[in-house]
Amino acid sequence: MNKRMIALAATVLLALTACGNESVTRSGPEASLTGRTFLSTEVTENGKPRPPAKSQVRLEFTTNGRMSWNAGCNTSETTVSTSDGRLSLGKEITSTAMGCMGDRQEQDTWIAKVLSAKPVWKLDGDKLVLTTESTTISLLDKESAEPDLALDGTKWQLTTVVTGQAASHQAGFEKVWMTLNGERVTGSTGCNSFQGTVARDTGKLTFGELATTRRACAGDAATVESVLLKGLKGELTYTIDGSTLQLRSADGGLDFSVPR
Repeated sequence: MNKRMIALAATVLLALTACGNESVTRSGPEASLTGRTFLSTEVTENGKPRPPAKSQVRLEFTTNGRMSWNAGCNTSETTVSTSDGRLSLGKEITSTAMGCMGDRQEQDTWIAKVLSAKPVWKLDGDKLVLTTESTTISLLDKESAEPDLALDGTKWQLTTVVTGQAASHQAGFEKVWMTLNGERVTGSTGCNSFQGTVARDTGKLTFGELATTRRACAGDAATVESVLLKGLKGELTYTIDGSTLQLRSADGGLDFSVPR
């Protein structure tokens, strides 16, 4: 084979390889879900609506071949395959360790069972449907279902306290809230009202000293107030994801949300 024929063969081989890669990238089943987050809109079991547990199923498909899920309590994550029209989870699953009671704990167990059953999946635009023999979960792309709320003017309710790698929720958090407006922050510790100043930078909030009313707090109310005031101190990074506001420092942070 002369040099011209070798060069031509190499060119053809390169072209075929490029076409093959393009086909996988554009039409591979993983590509249609990658980088997207979906929220449940309806769940049925054995043809009947499943009673809600005051929470949504949330599925997030990352760009590195992994999927995380949350059904109102803990968040779990593992590798995922979407080939053959089914979701197949990896063997090693990591999960947060929040203590959840009643319906929310049952919801965690239920979603793990459904996803482990290798449900059939079908994507139609922004709508994703997962189906097992007994369960159907209809979901909608988060960008359509739950656009990000505005930082200012929103009444953010405390849901979670993060300390190191641990996340906790306790009674009384639902009474704690704050609202930001420009350089001012106002709210309630669940026992006392508070107000103060907050400076802004890209992705950051810096809280000044917060002034509170003088009502005496005892028991859990005092603990929650202490945690809140400690958390709203100094420079914090923030992110808004739909109806959730996350504040983070080097030691932990606070999560707020708006019930929908």
